[in-house]
Amino acid sequence: MPSAGVRSAALSGLFKVGAGAWSFIPALAAPIFDGGANRARLDIAQVDKQIGVANYQKTVQTAFREVADGLAAQGTWQQQLAAQRRDTAAQQRRLQLEQQLYVSGIDSYQNVLAARTALYASQQALVTAQLKQLTGQVDLFRALGGGWQADRAPATLAQAMPAG
Repeated sequence: MPSAGVRSAALSGLFKVGAGAWSFIPALAAPIFDGGANRARLDIAQVDKQIGVANYQKTVQTAFREVADGLAAQGTWQQQLAAQRRDTAAQQRRLQLEQQLYVSGIDSYQNVLAARTALYASQQALVTAQLKQLTGQVDLFRALGGGWQADRAPATLAQAMPAG
């Protein structure tokens, strides 16, 4: 009885003796015997993993250090700010006393000017201390992951101040 199908010339030798070994040996030999390339790629992947872990650990340690430094700085800035406020108040009181002495005719106006200069210097130091304390707070906020984006930060203090 004749067969109803088409015979493939490529598959005609599929079941001959020795045909199976010949067709599968190159497929198995190529990935196994590649001159150590697979082992080298594995070694590279392991080294890349170790580098990634080391970089991650360094980032975490840096973050902890920045937070610890920021917290310590906040205590220092608070103390300095309190001391500077006391100094400014004392300079303000000195200016008032020097003005009273001048009005009373006891002292010269030069002492009033000296007291005013000292008050202005103290006020300037107070503003500088406040700026440093606020900058420290921003640094701490950034270290804690507060969403700080340098590209959105104002370039100058004038841009940060509200208009009005």
